[in-house]
Amino acid sequence: MSSMLESANMMIEKVARSLQLSETQITELTTANEVHSFEITVSGFTHKAYRVQHSNKRGPYKGGIRFHGDIDENEVRALALLMSIKTAAVGIPMGGGKGGVAINNAEHDATHLESVSRQYASHLRDHLGPYKDVPGPDVGTNAQVLDWMADEFEKITGDTTKAAFTGKSIPKGGSEGREAATGRGGMIVLKEYLQSIGRDPKTVSVAVQGVGNVGFWFAKLAEKQLGVRVVAVSDSRRTLAVKDFEDNERALSFEAYKEHNKGLIEDLDSAHTEFLARDAILSLPVDILVLAALGDVVTAENTAVVQAPIILELANGPVSEEAHDELVQQGTTIIPDVVANAGGVIVSYLEWQQNLEKVQWSEALVNKKLDKIISQAAKNMLKIAKRERCSLKEAAFMMAIEELLKE
Repeated sequence: MSSMLESANMMIEKVARSLQLSETQITELTTANEVHSFEITVSGFTHKAYRVQHSNKRGPYKGGIRFHGDIDENEVRALALLMSIKTAAVGIPMGGGKGGVAINNAEHDATHLESVSRQYASHLRDHLGPYKDVPGPDVGTNAQVLDWMADEFEKITGDTTKAAFTGKSIPKGGSEGREAATGRGGMIVLKEYLQSIGRDPKTVSVAVQGVGNVGFWFAKLAEKQLGVRVVAVSDSRRTLAVKDFEDNERALSFEAYKEHNKGLIEDLDSAHTEFLARDAILSLPVDILVLAALGDVVTAENTAVVQAPIILELANGPVSEEAHDELVQQGTTIIPDVVANAGGVIVSYLEWQQNLEKVQWSEALVNKKLDKIISQAAKNMLKIAKRERCSLKEAAFMMAIEELLKE
């Protein structure tokens, strides 16, 4: 099984051949500008930490910081590369970077996490800044973590713009609409795709693998604004599915929930639902499988179980390169992460803009700007895929690579 980094490089090389790029151009696209690897020690615990700055050709590096026990340098390299592709694909003037700390949050208290966050910002202080590198949240980090980092950076450097980090809490310079942004963006991209194939969203059944923040907001907004029928969700332990959903019109409803909570699956359980094994969600006969958990959940080893004709990638790299090719060959449509989950980075970009301009936009205005940017990117991707008769992922990479190679 190839790693996420190998998968990303393989896709770039495949598209590069289609675009007749030189080896020099391919090397430029796949090589990171800077790789920072260091250690953070708190209360006797030592955590490996990383920041990969892949490309700043189109603007300051942009990309989240991940707190996860299994993070390593190769994964951060892959995610940084994919951020360069993502920002270019959706046309925002930022580059690509990614950060990570190998830490299991559940094993440490808030004081420990705060110290780790502040040390991370302190170590990288000379490499970060509003016009250098603007980190944001990712798996295992949230507004509190980014507030700690932004505060430490301001104390050390004296920078008061608040624009060196995004994903902050609203009182600390964060943007309205950021929490729901990735899920909202995925919903908008799905809407564009269904419209392009003439499919009424109200006739669609959906399963959401990974009903954390992103999966929750996608499900809630897709139910409310598109009218899709969400019939199954899963977390790290199990799947909850509507019984006999193929033979009835029942669905899970997220309307009553104002925000994601860890007990959501238990709350959604009813006489009309049943608990299944965690990975059972991958094999349900739904119209759309939404992958909103972690990377590499669909690989060459388990593609045979996937029944959904449409996959929406809301996690980073949830379908391996081998699995992608096999599924596309079988007729599955995969709506790729580099466009589908770009809502988060788009609103991070909008937060950065607000900080630099010292303004605070309403949630309605932020959502309007997000919709305009991501729906246009989706339309461009669909147009290129039709013209070039290629997969949506290849189309997204084509438009990103052409942007990245512009002089």
